[in-house]
Amino acid sequence: MRQVRVWWRGVVVAATVGLVALVAPGPAFAKDGLDLTAVERLVTDFADQGGYPGIAVAIIKGDQVVHVGGYGRDSSGAAVTATTPMPAASLSKSFTALAVMQLVEAGKVTLDAPVRDYLPDFRIATPQGARITVRQLLNQTSGITDRTLPEKSLPQPDSLAGAVVRARDATLAVEPGTKHVYTNTNYHLAARLVEVVAGEPFAQYLRRQVLEPLGMRASTTIDLTPRDLPENVRAGHIYAYGAAISVSEPKRFVNGSDGIITTAQDLAQWLIVQNNAGKAANGTRLVSAASIAAMHTSSDPRWTYGMGWDTDQEGRVRHNGVWFTYTASQLLLSSGYGIAVIGNSGIGLGNEGTDQLADGLASLVEGDKPSSGAPIRLVIDLTLAGLTLLSLFLGVRNLRRTQTWATRLATRPAWRLALRLLPRLVPLALLVTLPNLLGLLYAGGRDVSYVQLGYYSVALVTWTVVAAAMNLGVLGARTVALLRLRRPTGTTPVPEASTQLVAG
Repeated sequence: MRQVRVWWRGVVVAATVGLVALVAPGPAFAKDGLDLTAVERLVTDFADQGGYPGIAVAIIKGDQVVHVGGYGRDSSGAAVTATTPMPAASLSKSFTALAVMQLVEAGKVTLDAPVRDYLPDFRIATPQGARITVRQLLNQTSGITDRTLPEKSLPQPDSLAGAVVRARDATLAVEPGTKHVYTNTNYHLAARLVEVVAGEPFAQYLRRQVLEPLGMRASTTIDLTPRDLPENVRAGHIYAYGAAISVSEPKRFVNGSDGIITTAQDLAQWLIVQNNAGKAANGTRLVSAASIAAMHTSSDPRWTYGMGWDTDQEGRVRHNGVWFTYTASQLLLSSGYGIAVIGNSGIGLGNEGTDQLADGLASLVEGDKPSSGAPIRLVIDLTLAGLTLLSLFLGVRNLRRTQTWATRLATRPAWRLALRLLPRLVPLALLVTLPNLLGLLYAGGRDVSYVQLGYYSVALVTWTVVAAAMNLGVLGARTVALLRLRRPTGTTPVPEASTQLVAG
């Protein structure tokens, strides 16, 4: 009888489990079989480790949308969805390149003609600038660099025409066409060229000839941040010590280079054009297959950059985008898949942007196991926090020991004392040169201002400021203490008796 009861209990449990399996929701799949639960897990893991409050994703294959979606929240607390408008940053360069190629196909622009043929106002400080061609702007081989025209540190123009005027102060780092060096200025000039040749504002041309034909009705392009951001675009984030902090993008001119505002849903249509030989999902042809191939391919084996697109080490066509409060990536695979990602947190130490996530999604759609790699922002920020506390502790300790230190060394030659104190200026020198140093060592020679440096890494700036302040304090205190101890003794002190008479 007992065996029967055990058998019956097992039957009931098995039936219950089976019923739950039937009614419980299983893994969600896209129409091509993509496991959307795995996509969500990959995106949310990346977001948690990288400090991204919200991420939008678009995945296409051929001329079909496989998946569009949003994960997490924006800075207002609202859920990020496939229709949440977000800055695409430098993904915008591929839009500008396509607009130029449309004019090339219309016979209005020749790629290897001088830019000055279309922009009579284009003048730079170096005579060789007259030889810069349209292709060289799009290839980023004009010779203009962030070092010869620091576009982020200089006063910001408020229009593409103003950007051309500002470029008159540019010099050339190399001869045009001899080296690829990435700078936003090239694409400011390219967008102005579209504006002049088409006879209408760049934003209007882009809407009429690119965005509307694709059905990208939620997309636009802007001139200046944060002034021109649409009201429905929420502030992005910077990262500090494990926290995502909502801030407005610093003032920057972005049109033509990184001014596109779009959604995951719209970006899916853009990816289809790229992977469908220039033809939209609705059948509209924007450019020829030859133009798409030209944009995706470098025209010179010395570099990998085409026109608004780059090629990675695996031969995949891609471009990333960087604001100080948003990052983005777009990636085209030979299998016909296209992937776009936008995250609402900016680039920083330990975070190169969303390329890692795009690569992980690429592995997922092609049936491979995604890499577990993710930004190590928290590790770096906590390390810098430790250095900040150490600098503070050592500074306070040295200040308290100032008199003892001065008494012990007061009799040494002045030159030796100066040599001992000179290293105290190193943190100040680091603070003063940090934007240039970071641009040269970490960002490939890109320009960054002091304000933007704070967006880039609060923890790094905090450490260098604290270290510089404490060391200057110690330097000043020790110098004063030494001067007092080494003061000439020829002064006759006031006799104590005199003091008593005055007091009495």
